[in-house]
Amino acid sequence: MAPNVDIDTVSAPALFIEKAPLERYVAPEKPSLLGMSRAELAEVLGECGVPPAQRKMRVQQLWHWIYFRGATSFDDMTTMSKELRAALPVRYTLARPEVIAEQVSVDGTRKWLMRLPGDADSKLPHDVECVYIPDTERGTLCVSSQVGCTLNCTFCHTGTQRLVRNLTAGEIVGQVMAARDRLGDWPGGTRPTDGVIPAGARCVTNIVMMGMGEPLYNFDAVRDALLIVSDGEGIGISKRRITLSTSGVVPNIIRAGAEIGCMLAISLHAVRDDLRNELVPLNRKYPIAELLDACRNYPGASNAKRITFEYVMLKDVNDSIEEAKALVRLLKGIPAKINLIPFNPWPGSKYECSDWEQIEKFSAVVFDAGYASPVRTPRGRDIFAACGQLKSATEKLSARERQALRAMAMTD
Repeated sequence: MAPNVDIDTVSAPALFIEKAPLERYVAPEKPSLLGMSRAELAEVLGECGVPPAQRKMRVQQLWHWIYFRGATSFDDMTTMSKELRAALPVRYTLARPEVIAEQVSVDGTRKWLMRLPGDADSKLPHDVECVYIPDTERGTLCVSSQVGCTLNCTFCHTGTQRLVRNLTAGEIVGQVMAARDRLGDWPGGTRPTDGVIPAGARCVTNIVMMGMGEPLYNFDAVRDALLIVSDGEGIGISKRRITLSTSGVVPNIIRAGAEIGCMLAISLHAVRDDLRNELVPLNRKYPIAELLDACRNYPGASNAKRITFEYVMLKDVNDSIEEAKALVRLLKGIPAKINLIPFNPWPGSKYECSDWEQIEKFSAVVFDAGYASPVRTPRGRDIFAACGQLKSATEKLSARERQALRAMAMTD
């Protein structure tokens, strides 16, 4: 992490490819067990006096209670001794991110503003947004990896936000835990009666790392979190139902396939380097040819495990029939699905969504070339929960409001 910087005096012009973090993570006095590996949990148990011969069994019990049953209190862990249940909360918690606001869209999409530990010096809280998109047979949770974003993609609202810091593995897993708490998605849980909830056995069936931040710029924490989420003895979401979306951090794409093994999505959005340099400035560092070469070598990529290429439809910018044909040529030889995304407007954006007729023509060219080319139905637009619209509440505060919040925190 970079040293602390005054959050009110730093800006991130679009000409910068990447932003430096403004603050550092400060662990709470009593850390949460969420996000810890089995080896780390074994160390925790050793601190609590559990003999080495018993630790493997106790780790399995902890893992079951935390990730299968969703326990929020050590007292609930009735298969463990009273002594251990009393010792654990002295040093540790089971805390998730705190849900401080919830919005429910007319289409059933839910957006939660989640509060995380802030920086000791700035006195500002750290907030992220997490979105739940229900369908009749599945529910997709859109998870954040950073407070703010490293990048400056010009069509994305999150890209206008400062990069505050990376999330920890526990904070990434914690979003999944908090969402399942709100949805009653644990054994014996009570589901909400408002909005749309899938009819199946589980509310959260799919995870997409498409929230705030660039996941591959927080690789270790994202990897550790997704391995926990996909663990069959806990939350148990299949890696084929977990998708990591990147703007093209080429060096970590192969690592993601080898070390995480989830599905891959690429935020492409242009077929020429000059245009992609404008829309996704990271392209100046990792141009299209390098990005697609990494995709061709993505471990496990096949017709059964296709890479999704995301393409936001911007009126008179990247939506011509010539560009549709170029897109088909560009992706030749890559097992691919092309996801066309109608642009979701946000205040201050200079772009407009392509006309629906033009989107259909573009899609037809791609489909006729043999690629699946679904047009993503915008969800949660009315609560700014749609793709590219996320921006945490503290970032929306004016400089004067941030100073007032800081002053209030100092007097607590």
